[in-house]
Amino acid sequence: MEHELESWEARIGELAVYPGQGVALVEGVERQQIAGEWLELIVLRKLEDQSKIMVPQSNVGEVGLRPLADASDCARVWEILALPGQPPQGGLPWSQQLREYQETLRRGSIFALSEIVRDLVHLGGRKDLSVGERRVLESARALLVQELAAAEESAPEEIAGRLEQALGVATA
Repeated sequence: MEHELESWEARIGELAVYPGQGVALVEGVERQQIAGEWLELIVLRKLEDQSKIMVPQSNVGEVGLRPLADASDCARVWEILALPGQPPQGGLPWSQQLREYQETLRRGSIFALSEIVRDLVHLGGRKDLSVGERRVLESARALLVQELAAAEESAPEEIAGRLEQALGVATA
């Protein structure tokens, strides 16, 4: 999926993923003048809270707007979640590791989100997670559940239950 982003173009009526924000419906394209410059803006409506996001078409790649995961992407996510958790990168101070997690959330790869959820859930089984780690886990988990639910046309509650089962531990 990720290597095909160069050719992806948002189409009205389809779902897309805005990294760090979640799944959104592509509602249209508007032309607006901003700071004296005319821009073509993709209009998105977030599924989670119905808020509106406008992204200049020229910034789509920069912000990481991408298509919703397909069936093979979802299958790969479930495989990643079933693997043993990996410890945080050795030698990195806690604050730098946290920044790495937060940057990964902003980039929005569903596979990276899966790894964060898996690794932090398993880490939480060995030690108490810091407040920052818990926040990252909650955000990554919510974004992952939201995208999997949309992609697999399932209820978020069903996906959350499958997620717990795949990880073999409680995620809440």
